[in-house]
Amino acid sequence: MSRRAVFLDRDDTLIRDRVYLSDPDAVELMPGAAHAVSLLNRAGLPVILVTNQSGIARGFFDEERLALIHARLRSLLEEQGARIDAVYYCPHHPQGTVERFSVPCDCRKPAPGMLRQAARDFGLDLPSCFMVGDKEEDIAAIHSVGGKGILVETGKPYKRKQKPDFVTHDLVQAVQWILRCTEKNPS
Repeated sequence: MSRRAVFLDRDDTLIRDRVYLSDPDAVELMPGAAHAVSLLNRAGLPVILVTNQSGIARGFFDEERLALIHARLRSLLEEQGARIDAVYYCPHHPQGTVERFSVPCDCRKPAPGMLRQAARDFGLDLPSCFMVGDKEEDIAAIHSVGGKGILVETGKPYKRKQKPDFVTHDLVQAVQWILRCTEKNPS
């Protein structure tokens, strides 16, 4: 059975952006993030983190360190009764310094590789899914598979080549919009 899910970007959507975050102790949830995720959990919607992590290709941290960061993120959410169902990350960047990750790929957003992998793993109907993020790449990734993109405005420049389906200032409002959409069109 195919179903819908909510994909979340990580930095400045779920946690504060710390450029090339490499310290698990520096993970800080965005205000309301745990509440927003718990609303999705209660609604029965899988919550899937999809994040570009070029710091691995650039040699700033390795995959083991990233696993510790994501374990800390999950722990902070769980302390507040929320959970992420899966984490997908892209370690690649064509201009990286770590040879095995310095390649073009189909998983780095705006490419939809992480979304497609999650769809296979979870039996998702991507056109019924949502993506919440703070960058044009997030909106482009979900639009490329027919889903809806929600932009969380953080003050970063946004060229608006990809028109979001909804624009908000925080994850809670994004989730409230998603829940209204799913009530109108149950799967």
